Amino acid sequence: KGEVIIEGEYGTIKFERQLSHSREIVWKAITDQKEIFRWLPDYKGTFDGYNGGAIDLVNTVSGSRVTGRVLVWDPQRVFEHEFHIAPNQMFSHGEPESVIRWELKQDGDSDTLITVTHTHHTKSTVLLLAPGWHAYVDRHEAVLNNQVPPDWARRFAEVKELYKS
Repeated sequence: KGEVIIEGEYGTIKFERQLSHSREIVWKAITDQKEIFRWLPDYKGTFDGYNGGAIDLVNTVSGSRVTGRVLVWDPQRVFEHEFHIAPNQMFSHGEPESVIRWELKQDGDSDTLITVTHTHHTKSTVLLLAPGWHAYVDRHEAVLNNQVPPDWARRFAEVKELYKS
């Protein structure tokens, strides 16, 4: 289960997973566009893999658009980027300030501890996004393990009650 932290009007989602793969393999899965869309299949778009690079993604189901800049590009260690959600039917005011940080730490000879932190969301949005990110993190892990990833909508429904408040 991920952790939802509410501070005032804003919230943060945090997931940690121990993965039986090297940092190099995990890094590729979160930064190589061919790999990303295997576990994030409802999105299409591009991002530039360098500090200051642009991110432009569209959710092919909802039509919501995410843009931003790469804030930290430290290969096999940290990938941090803005995740600005444009106003849409699901988020009427959008989410103009959110940031996602992916941190990779080698654990033992070949394992990687990955920490995914999604910050600066309004309280209502963080509670909506938490089960979705839970489903995506589960899909990410399954793809790395050469398993069939769980259906996103089904997994979302299964974990939604974990993030009620």
